[in-house]
Amino acid sequence: MNFDINALQTYIKAKDFHPEIVDKYFLKLVEEVGELARAMRKNLRPTEPSLIKETIEEELWDVIYYALAIANVYDIDLEDVIVKKEAINNEKYGGEK
Repeated sequence: MNFDINALQTYIKAKDFHPEIVDKYFLKLVEEVGELARAMRKNLRPTEPSLIKETIEEELWDVIYYALAIANVYDIDLEDVIVKKEAINNEKYGGEK
């Protein structure tokens, strides 16, 4: 399975789109950031490729999921935003790649 950001946003929107609970998406995002911090602090990595429960890998996906869900609520095209924000960062900090 290969995804780009637009495909991920479309996937999440089809699966989980509830603008009325955007505040809950945000709270879940914050919760998942905390879980990611815990996994990183404990360096929790899969012991086997298919065993990602409570690992850095799983928590990173959860953070991305809720960030994309919030973007969907606000009808934000993150691929477009990434290009614009990187232009700002490159001008500010240099290092365009």
